[in-house]
Formats: sequence, C-alpha cells, structure tokens
Amino acid sequence: MNAVWIVDDDRSIRWVLEKALTREEIPCRSFSSAADVLAALEEAGPPPRVLVSDIRMPGESGLSLLSKIKARFPHIPVIIMTAYSDLDSAVAAFQGGAFEYLPKPFDVDQAVELVRRAIEESAHQAGAVEVLSPVPEILGQAPAMQEVFRAIGRLSQSHATVLINGESGSGKELVARALHRHSPRRDAPFIAINTAAIPRDLLESELFGHERGAFTGAQAMRRGRFEQAEGGTLFLDEIGDMPAELQTRLLRVLSDNNFYRVGGHQPIRANVRVIAATHQNLEERVRQGLFREDLFHRLNVIRLRLPPLRERREDIPALARHFISRSAQELGVEAKRLSDATLKYLQSLDFPGNVRQLENLCHWLTVMAPGQTVEVADLPPELKDQPPRDQAASWGEALAAEADRALAQHPGEVFDLLNRDFERILIRRALNVTGGRRIEAAQLLGIGRNTITRKIQELGLEDPEAA
Repeated sequence: MNAVWIVDDDRSIRWVLEKALTREEIPCRSFSSAADVLAALEEAGPPPRVLVSDIRMPGESGLSLLSKIKARFPHIPVIIMTAYSDLDSAVAAFQGGAFEYLPKPFDVDQAVELVRRAIEESAHQAGAVEVLSPVPEILGQAPAMQEVFRAIGRLSQSHATVLINGESGSGKELVARALHRHSPRRDAPFIAINTAAIPRDLLESELFGHERGAFTGAQAMRRGRFEQAEGGTLFLDEIGDMPAELQTRLLRVLSDNNFYRVGGHQPIRANVRVIAATHQNLEERVRQGLFREDLFHRLNVIRLRLPPLRERREDIPALARHFISRSAQELGVEAKRLSDATLKYLQSLDFPGNVRQLENLCHWLTVMAPGQTVEVADLPPELKDQPPRDQAASWGEALAAEADRALAQHPGEVFDLLNRDFERILIRRALNVTGGRRIEAAQLLGIGRNTITRKIQELGLEDPEAA
C-alpha cells in the first residue's frame, strides 16, 4: 500500500502522527516542507495514498501544495491541518479540493480515523469509474410507478382532463409534463400555475387575463394562462385550494370551452387541455363544502395516484445517484459516490418531503460531505437521528389505531387502559428476556426493584398464564 505522506514544519506534529499511524500499521513518510514533497513526487516511486499537510509553512504554503497535488493527482485525498482555524482558511481549503480540514490541536485518534477514511476514499477512487446509463425523464421501478408509466402510455393519444393525486414533493408536475410531452399537444405550450401560491385577488387575472382599465393598475391588456396555453396544456397545481368563486369560472371554461378576460365582454375560445393536481382529498373537501362537486367530476375524468417515496423504496438508490450526478454537473464538481450502507440507510427513512426532500439532500451532500464516498456518518444530523420508518411507524401507527378504537369504545377509560397494556407488555417482554428474574428485568427497563414488584402485582402478571 502506498504510504501516507505528512508535511509539517513542526517536528513534534510529524512525530505524533508518525507514531500513531505506525501503531495502526499504516505506512507513512514525513516531510518538513512543501518543496520536499514536490521533489519526492519527481522521483520514480509511487505517489502518496493520502497527503496530510499543514497550511502555513516556511516557503510554499499548504494551500499552494494542495493546488499542485490536485492538478497532477486529482484523486489523492488531501487533509489540511492548521493552528489558525479561521473561516478564510477553511473556505480556501475546501475550494481547493481538500478532503477534510483538521484544526490544531487535534485528537490523535480522530486524526487517525480521518486518515483511515481518506485511505478508503483513495481505494474507491482507484477502482473502476462508475458508468451511469442514460437517465429517463422519470425514474421508477416500483410497481406503483410502473402503473403511472402505463397510464401515461395509454393517454399518449388522448386530450382527456387528468387529475393527479399525490403528496407534496412527490413529483406531480413532472408527471404532468410527461403527459404533455407524450400527447398530441406536445408541440404547443405547457403552462404551469400553482393556484395556492397566488393571492386570491390576482388569481382570476392570472388565469384569464384582463382588459386595459379593468381595475386600478391595469394599464394594458394582459393575456392570462389559458390564452398562453392555447393549443397546449395548462397545469393547475394545488387545485384543492382554489377559491370558490374561481371554481365557478373554471367549471364554465371546462363546460363551454369559453372564457372572458377580467373586464372583457367578448368570449374567447379555449383550446386547452387541463391537468390538475392536489395533495388533498377532494372527495372530502366536496363533503365539507369547500370544493364544488360538479367541478370535481369535470376534473376527475382520468385520475392518477402518484405514490409517496416511502411506498417506492426500491427507487431510492437510482433517484439518489441521479440527483448526486445532476448536482455535481450543476456545481461543476466531481460526482460523489453513495456507499452501499448509505443507500440502505436512506431506503429505511421516512422522507416526508418525498422526492423533493431526497433531491435537496443530494445537493447538500454534494456541497457538504467531506469525501468522494458518502457514508452514513456524513448525512445531516436530523437524518442520522431519525428512526427508520419501518421500525418507527409500525408500532406508532398500531398505537394510533388502537387509541382510535379505544376512544370510540371506552370513552373516559382510555388513558388507564392503554397505560396498563403498555406497562404489561414492557414488563412481560423484559421478564421473558431475563428468564423471569425480576431484578434483572427492572434493570433492563430502568425502573426500581420495588416498582417492578408492585407493577407485577397490580397488572396480574404473577399469574403464570398472564406472564
């Protein structure tokens, strides 16, 4: 294995790192200046596996050395050390391509662990370059996504109105664009509008346009989104939040294919395919009187349900690799690699923000992850601390269902009933683990010996059949 090279003008730092790495059976070589490192690179021997360099040294600086190393050997991880932990140095180090930034004084064990990670990174870089196959417009191997693909295919020759149901961030607009792209209207405009993001007073003009002088500030005639989408597709996102008065106007357009600009008197013909989307249950909003039933039926000609990410976990690795690659292209940097452990961990998470949350995470990792290989430890703290969905939701959702049942059947007794069940299950499982030994069971549960004895009596667990 190639040696780890250490460069620092401080002999004591070199000595400490040499001893620590040698103890871990990691071969190393030391230098007192950047010039000595550059001279060694001119020799016939192999370059270092990892370079650990001070940032401020007599002669050439560590940042200058970093730049030259990366120019010749872009895949060598470089760890920058400094006793001057200022923002400019940290930013300069990472902009220069440093693997990590190690402020002095440092913990020797942490430094060795960082070198180990850099060695692993170097091993990955020395391997074959991962070849990415062409990415389709929508990724998804999960059965639920295959159903969506089949529906898009069946609708490819249709002008039918489509209603897309899906949670926020699940990709409803992406599906709407795919429906347009694979339709007879593909050569005409695709116009998207989020009806929940526009103030109520402006939404009517935004959709239908207005005539000059129609209201204060209307100094010129303006074409609305229906006219802009002429011959093409109008995507109405978050349709469930549309105000009641505009629901009436939209219903008339869908019924008659005609509309009026605000302040206008001449009907305008609308040759537009409408695709609507919502994260809400429109049937429930109809029952609550918040959405017109006749408009719902006009929109609900063809309905597509877009699954949340937690229902298509098998798609997470492909999506993550795609977003990592795209973020790298946008930032002009080398794409990072997600380790198998990281991908498996991501597949276990909830992702309440769905695909959009995964995309944002991949962009964060492209910027913030220290090495080219992303490990679980590199994930943001809020994701590392989040219990996997499969484990957290199974008992939590079961408890919620049991609480609903108890609230309906035993009002006034729910708290005591569920508490007794909860305590009975915990104590019973602990006793099973310890073979019935109460003191050990109490220690496992974190309660006192007297407490577990009292609870066993209160809960009737002394009965062999109950235990």
